Amino acid sequence: MSSKVPQITIWFWIIKVLCTTVGESFADWINVTLGVGLEATSVIFTVVLAAVLTWQLAQRRYVPLVYWLTVVVVSVTGTLYTDILTDDLGVPLAVSAAVFAGLLAVVFAVWWLSQRTLSIHSITTTRRELYYWLAILVTFALGTAAGDGILELTGWSPGVSVLLPAGLIAAVFVGWRLGANAVLSFWLAYVLTRPLGANLGDWLGFDPSEGGLGLGVGWTSVIFLIAILGTVVFLTVTRADQAKLAPTPDPRPKATRRERWMLAYFAIVGVVAVAVLSWAHAQPHTTAAASEEGPSTHATLAPGQSATASFPASTVAGYRNIVQETLSMVRSNDQAGAKTRITDLETAWDQDQPTLEPRDAAAWAVIDGRIDAVLKAVRASAPDPTAETDALQTLMNTLSS
Repeated sequence: MSSKVPQITIWFWIIKVLCTTVGESFADWINVTLGVGLEATSVIFTVVLAAVLTWQLAQRRYVPLVYWLTVVVVSVTGTLYTDILTDDLGVPLAVSAAVFAGLLAVVFAVWWLSQRTLSIHSITTTRRELYYWLAILVTFALGTAAGDGILELTGWSPGVSVLLPAGLIAAVFVGWRLGANAVLSFWLAYVLTRPLGANLGDWLGFDPSEGGLGLGVGWTSVIFLIAILGTVVFLTVTRADQAKLAPTPDPRPKATRRERWMLAYFAIVGVVAVAVLSWAHAQPHTTAAASEEGPSTHATLAPGQSATASFPASTVAGYRNIVQETLSMVRSNDQAGAKTRITDLETAWDQDQPTLEPRDAAAWAVIDGRIDAVLKAVRASAPDPTAETDALQTLMNTLSS
């Protein structure tokens, strides 16, 4: 076969970042905004991934539309797999990142032992392409865990958190220009574009009160999908990334002295990045929620403290009314109505955050955690009426205190 991947040009990296941003925002839009639920969304995209990957594998050469559609779907699916570990199974992001990093190392090791090359310019057989796409899927899952972990560890806003992966990518580029191994440089940059794109998506989609621009995950997804489509059309017409797609021998030269020196350079960059993260973690900050079920779920109040005393009575009464109606729908087996009604609570709560949280941050965090638990129960792919009722009743008790 001819090479099944594009040439590594500036267009490759532009569209890669666009795809990773869509992976973050589109997954959130379907899972949370549309209320499909994390498990159901994951199953849907696993099936879609299997279909799209089969289409890609059936090609005998690089086809921009098919290739980049596969990247988008892999991006969304990798994000969802990390979210399942974090939200459903309660696995800490640091553990998820370590697991995916180890898994990626295993994939690379098996790939190397089988093919004696990790160069993407050698993707000319089905076996190599399967290794390639497996590595891509794991890099997206790893990048998601790393990006969310940075937010959780540092408390940075999404706009600020973009700077770290962007700076590391720039450092990798400098290392490559100075003679670092091209294959190593590529895969380092590929992993780092995932947290870059994810944090960029959060920055565009989050509410201004959360450090974002307030576009929402829906509009962010639409804008970036249009940008991806436009770029794919451009590449299809101009063939700007297909200039040298003929199969080439797999060179296996020994590492040069300069490449060995650049390994030390990458190690220093890694130490500096860890030092920056450690410094940021040590600063006073409010931990950012990297997912729907954030740290506020575990917030507590002092004995005898009311969760609603500092908030307007009319606003709290409105919340209680929504919760009571949702509870009635659950008890009457109207699951669709319950999902719709609880979304009204989520919307109202998010809109009121800028005015309520400053009044009593601890009480706000407690209620926010109770609401997160309700959203998870009601939006589960296989809702448990008992779990829904318990979560809703707990929230009602909190709002009545």
